[in-house]
Amino acid sequence: MCLAIPGKITQIEEQFDGLVKMAKVSFGGIIKEASLEMVPHAKVDDYVLVHVGVAISVVDEEEAKRTFEYLEAIGEVEEELNISEFLPKQEK
Repeated sequence: MCLAIPGKITQIEEQFDGLVKMAKVSFGGIIKEASLEMVPHAKVDDYVLVHVGVAISVVDEEEAKRTFEYLEAIGEVEEELNISEFLPKQEK
């Protein structure tokens, strides 16, 4: 399943002579890169919904945290961020 995961922008950089804006986004402490092409107005400390490496909208902090908690509770965060193999195995 592909979901949009909320994260906080920690850094923004322009690449390819300013043609592409990329951000470092923190998802509960896990840092991934995301394109800001769909939300060029996003800035450091904004929360964004990221889908397949692309920030698709800016959301408020409360909404971002609530959504992240829901996704964590249903076990989707690890799968969407491709971090399952780095987490300790849980007994069933």
